[in-house]
Amino acid sequence: MRGDLETTRAEKALHDQTDILPLRKLLVVFATLAVTLLVSFIDQNGISVTLPTIAADLDAEATISWAGTASLVANTTFQMLYGRFSDIFGRKAVFLTAVALLSVADLLCGLSRNAAMFYVFRAVAGIGGGGISNLAMIIVSDVVTLEQRGKYQGILGSMIGLGNVLGPFLAAAFVERATWRAFFWMLSPLGVIVGVISYFLLPSKPPQDEFVESVKKIDYAGSLTSSAGVILLLIPISGGGAYFPWNSAMVISMLTIGALALVTFVIVEWKFAKLPMMPVPIFKNKVVVVLLTQSFLFGAVYQSYLYYVPLYLQNAHQYSVIQSAAIYVALVVCQSVFSIISGQYISRVQRYGEVIWAGFGLWTLGAGLTLIYDRHTKPGVIVIPLLIIGIGVGFIFQPTLVALQAHSIKSRRAVITSNRNFFRCAGGACGLAVSAAVLQATLRAKLPPEFKDLASSTYSIPELNEQDMSAVLDAYMAASRATEVYIRSRM
Repeated sequence: MRGDLETTRAEKALHDQTDILPLRKLLVVFATLAVTLLVSFIDQNGISVTLPTIAADLDAEATISWAGTASLVANTTFQMLYGRFSDIFGRKAVFLTAVALLSVADLLCGLSRNAAMFYVFRAVAGIGGGGISNLAMIIVSDVVTLEQRGKYQGILGSMIGLGNVLGPFLAAAFVERATWRAFFWMLSPLGVIVGVISYFLLPSKPPQDEFVESVKKIDYAGSLTSSAGVILLLIPISGGGAYFPWNSAMVISMLTIGALALVTFVIVEWKFAKLPMMPVPIFKNKVVVVLLTQSFLFGAVYQSYLYYVPLYLQNAHQYSVIQSAAIYVALVVCQSVFSIISGQYISRVQRYGEVIWAGFGLWTLGAGLTLIYDRHTKPGVIVIPLLIIGIGVGFIFQPTLVALQAHSIKSRRAVITSNRNFFRCAGGACGLAVSAAVLQATLRAKLPPEFKDLASSTYSIPELNEQDMSAVLDAYMAASRATEVYIRSRM
């Protein structure tokens, strides 16, 4: 067994990658990171628009949601690993690896000839995208002081918001004007371009150890048990009730083995790992525990909004993809603008508490107002709660990361960032799964008997006569409201 003292010594032996840059060079580096992050989130959020077309093209209507599941599971699984990998192999090397994975995966997604190929390459894209978001935030914390960190992390947060809205618009344009494959072929060379720029412009403080010595530092037991636990838990959580019954032997066995793997992971990190990916001592700090718990719940609620608000607009209101994206842009624009404003405020006053509290208050208010939505709500009324939610999200998304980094020692700055992103992504996976279960259960209860099969697919509604269509849309409205109530209860 190894105590906390020995673990701390191992962490202190890591080479310090802090490299505070002069303003001119900082702006160049920061712009590179921001654009790369933007490309990653365009990939991540644009795919939802393309899924119905891809499903028809690859004859995968019954399984197409696995494209999102594969990406989300892979992204979440590797989130925790990236922080310590960047400590061992260097930030730049790991960042470039993630960019390369995303670029290759997007190219191969566009070349996929069957559903299985597409799902595998979406998983690889998830691994790359998770690394980009992690390393961008970690590198920023290396090149700016703590006092200025809020300002720059806030701008990174705005890139995430911008990617969330540009992705669906670009994907819809390619689907309508060209082909869904062209969307991925556009992203792949963009990834190559930002990768080349990153290679030449990003600062590098490579490790002094030989590669073989660096490889020996990897927490193999922790990597194996955490990956097994996350995969075996998230697959049944994401697919339970939709693809296989919750009480099936496969679901129960995967959940059981996954839970045991995570318990084993905690023991490994606590007692045996020399360079743990999730240092147990961080949980002795109550602020860190609260912020990581908040990150999990944030992910659950935020991911549910990203998916189910457009679904409400497209199903209950029968808006087109472009129309629903245009309405949803209100939330994302506010998120981006107020992410920057919150970062500037934190940098000026050197406090973040009131920003986070204000964010939760506004988000709660906006979430409550969404309960007024019905099938006949005017677009102008729909937008008002989304504006308020967007302001709240902007006040929360990156300021909580700044708060976590302020409560961690320098040698754990990368792992605290990767753990925060892991908790957020894990929450997103769980939130989407529960929201899907609520949506489908309500649809089954509210749909007319002859249309019960529609509950298994939320991507499209067939053409019906006026009376039947009204009954189906009422059921979708009831399902959307039930989902909103669930989301509201998580806040």
